[in-house]
Amino acid sequence: MTRFELCTGIAASPQCAFDVSLEVEIHLESMSGSGERVVGGVRSGRMRLGDTVTWQARHFGLRWRMTSLISACEPPGRFVDEQVRGPFRHWRHEHRFEPDGHGGTLMRDLVDFAAPLGVLGRTAEFGALNRYLPKLIRVRNERVKAVAEARG
Repeated sequence: MTRFELCTGIAASPQCAFDVSLEVEIHLESMSGSGERVVGGVRSGRMRLGDTVTWQARHFGLRWRMTSLISACEPPGRFVDEQVRGPFRHWRHEHRFEPDGHGGTLMRDLVDFAAPLGVLGRTAEFGALNRYLPKLIRVRNERVKAVAEARG
């Protein structure tokens, strides 16, 4: 299993950053480069505890589907999304929102994942996924940051 952490400073309140992070439309905007779309579950608006959404996107030239569940939600401090069906053996993404002491937010992403297929999956983790996935989350965070800062 692989774990990575990303931190993003946002010049908006934790509540604002938290709310923006749970909006389906913001996620879709951030992932437009992979043609991501919703094919099941919550299709618009802000996700809540217990909600599921099935995303479909193209990565590495292949079409993937992943159903995620909001398994924990403690506004405005944190929420967790976990794969309940999809390409990973394990996927857990914890989103934390902490005041930065200057009126803004430190958004922290903690991602744990494991590829399927045993040794082949571990090779994919170390050879590609451990670089590709943080980049994908950074792109998402740039959009969350821009929208949250525009809203104030």
